[in-house]
Amino acid sequence: MEQHNPADKALLLSDTEKCARIQELNDLLRMTFAGGKVMMTDGIGSLPIDTQQAILHMVQAFDSFTPDNDPYGEHDFGAIECEERKVLWKIDYYDKDLTYGSVAPWDASQTTRVLTIMLAEEW
Repeated sequence: MEQHNPADKALLLSDTEKCARIQELNDLLRMTFAGGKVMMTDGIGSLPIDTQQAILHMVQAFDSFTPDNDPYGEHDFGAIECEERKVLWKIDYYDKDLTYGSVAPWDASQTTRVLTIMLAEEW
């Protein structure tokens, strides 16, 4: 019996299927903070803990994706306002060692997602 690697199936996905899978994995990370790493910049970390918690909840609840802020449909970026502060969040795709960019961001077995939450002026 021939063995199949799950990564082989991922290579056969259409571009539309790859985009849908990236969006699914990004939404999972953003909404649950599972399936990757979550980083906050020093600017976010210097805010009062209740403000940090409010920001985290707002990032998790974000669903205002439009063609202007999500042109590729990957749900990998957003901007929110909390207590008159503009906050940005971004998801990047790395290889499992966090050394290089992922060659297959639609494949969770080959990709480590990193969600970074920052003040807009830290961009």
